[in-house]
Amino acid sequence: MTHITSQNLEEINDSLKSASPHEIIAWALARAKKPLITTNFGPYSASLLHALVQQAPNVEVLWVDTGYNTPQTYRFAFNLTEQLQLNIHTYVPQQSVAYRNITLGIPSVEDPKHKIFTEQVKLEPFRRAMQIHQPDVWFTNLRKGQTAHRDSIDVVSINKDGILKVCPFYNYSDEDIEAYLTAYSLPNETKYYDPTKQLANRECGIHL
Repeated sequence: MTHITSQNLEEINDSLKSASPHEIIAWALARAKKPLITTNFGPYSASLLHALVQQAPNVEVLWVDTGYNTPQTYRFAFNLTEQLQLNIHTYVPQQSVAYRNITLGIPSVEDPKHKIFTEQVKLEPFRRAMQIHQPDVWFTNLRKGQTAHRDSIDVVSINKDGILKVCPFYNYSDEDIEAYLTAYSLPNETKYYDPTKQLANRECGIHL
């Protein structure tokens, strides 16, 4: 990957602010040696998966399956993987849901045990996956307006591990994304449940 520093990050984002998702993806892939995309198969996730595999059909797709997804989400994941022929790599927690139901349950966000829960079902599997795959460019479908943190990162950022994080649909509204899904006859998933967030505007920790 071409070396990118915090000094020229502002210039890069300024140059990409009017670029389309496809142009942003092309820009990032030209600089990537080991690109990777993460997905939760949640709402609007088909947009970035579709856009990326058009240019990088064999890109590694990382899914941390918490074990708490709805039946609809599992069906959506299976069908979209087939439709887009995704090179999917699934990572799961080290503890089963049944075991956790007895030992921990699903703590509320105010409960101190919620940090343990989030670590078990999402953060540990995610760190394990990133250590195995070691990407230099990470595509994710974060968008402006979702949380205060996401408002601060822009289209391109560098995460705490030095990985270039690229959000091709960062400046898209819900309506823009819905138009994209319609244009390419892509499905959407609306029955998604994330037990680590419980609130729509809360970060789970992966993107911090």
